[in-house]
Amino acid sequence: MSTLHVPVGSRDHVQGSVDAPVVLVEYGDYQCPYCGDAYSGIKELQAQFGERLCFVFRNFPLSEVHPQAIPAAIFAEYAAANGKFWQAHDALYENQDQLGPALYAELARDLDLDLGELREALETGQFGTRIHADLNGGLRSGVNGTPSFFINDQFYSMQGGIEGLASVIRDTIDGLNR
Repeated sequence: MSTLHVPVGSRDHVQGSVDAPVVLVEYGDYQCPYCGDAYSGIKELQAQFGERLCFVFRNFPLSEVHPQAIPAAIFAEYAAANGKFWQAHDALYENQDQLGPALYAELARDLDLDLGELREALETGQFGTRIHADLNGGLRSGVNGTPSFFINDQFYSMQGGIEGLASVIRDTIDGLNR
């Protein structure tokens, strides 16, 4: 079984407390249809488990099959630099079928982000180092596709889908309460 080789830290995008009983790390790609499907399931898990679940998102763009994976990740990281990562993350998944420059411009306006700075970030590949660090951390942890999940640093195979993920989270919480 694979383990998470890069511990969750201050550079991560985190929803919830890292001291929660369950820390769920996703390596995802904004253009991956399976990640898009998992997105709504993660929202359900967050609603179901509340403060007992911490969610962490890391970039794992599969750019050889998803040409908008890196630009979308750059957009999300640009938004993060302006304190709006989660709004961008959610908007990218909710508009996954429209990824591209027009959507990024529209979302920048909606999130009150500087369009000129965004264009520069996209043109120069700004945040590439950050995205590459996430990608390398995933590779070191055995990630070879998206979405890939780790529950408390242990790889979780998505064979059971979101329902299976919910069951493992519930069992983990129950095990800690014994």
